[in-house]
Amino acid sequence: MLIDLVQLRTFVVVAEEEHLTRAAERLFMSQSAASAHVRAVEDRLGTQLFVRTNRSLELTHAGQLVAKKARELLNQEALFKSFVRELRGQIEGRLVLGTSSAPGTRVGEMLTSFRTRHPLVNVDIMARPSSSARQGLASGEIDVGVMLCVPTDRAFTYHKLTTVQYRVAAPAAWRDEVVAAGWTELAAFPWLTPTSSSAYSAMIAQMFADKGLTLNSVMCFDNSSVGFSALKAGAGLMIVREDEALQGEQDGYLAISPLARAQADLCIAYQTARKNDPLIKAFVEAAATVWPIVPVEEADAIVGGLTRDA
Repeated sequence: MLIDLVQLRTFVVVAEEEHLTRAAERLFMSQSAASAHVRAVEDRLGTQLFVRTNRSLELTHAGQLVAKKARELLNQEALFKSFVRELRGQIEGRLVLGTSSAPGTRVGEMLTSFRTRHPLVNVDIMARPSSSARQGLASGEIDVGVMLCVPTDRAFTYHKLTTVQYRVAAPAAWRDEVVAAGWTELAAFPWLTPTSSSAYSAMIAQMFADKGLTLNSVMCFDNSSVGFSALKAGAGLMIVREDEALQGEQDGYLAISPLARAQADLCIAYQTARKNDPLIKAFVEAAATVWPIVPVEEADAIVGGLTRDA
């Protein structure tokens, strides 16, 4: 029995997203194609892998077992390709880069340096929040991630690029109340929160959960640009990059809480098992010509943290 690895990857992404449309968008394919891939895997295995609920797809027990084995197989495929390149010392083929929309990523400059050095490599760029990028790295769906992250997964190697500062921002009309608010009052405001960013979630946890407070989240978003638009429109509070928050304050449409500052690390990440892959080594070397990078084990305070204003 032969299983198509492309179809199997589609099945894994659908299992992770629990939603056919979101999985298709993540894989840059049509919903009908994603559905056909899942049906093909089910037909090959002769078993039902999903049950449909009101809003999502849930794995059957068999589906859970298959998803676990499928991730292992796809990871082995990525490692095998890495091994072949390592064996041949070959720097050609295709590099899939997952990246967030964080400031200062300088992805364009890094890729220009990479392509100048290695013109035989084609590059696919995928916009990914940090949690989705981690899933893609684990399954071999992407080769390298440039993302905001909390570098705690020992399966990955991280190189720190910089630390990005964040502020708590609110609509300008709420300025007086937000500036005067303590932690409890701040948590009680309407909040806009991300659904799929571990870095944002970690910052929120450090500011509020560690104090025993739960945010009054009234709206969730999976795209920071959409969240920022809702913030500007007056929908609620949000953690925003410091440069955007200060610009919004200067332009008169945002207010900034003076209570706390959050930060998150911007890193390059890849599977540790692939550290000798010529393709990945070549990207890291090219990135280092644009922006000095620091391996996590040498970085100070690598895990994003919280600092309070004095």
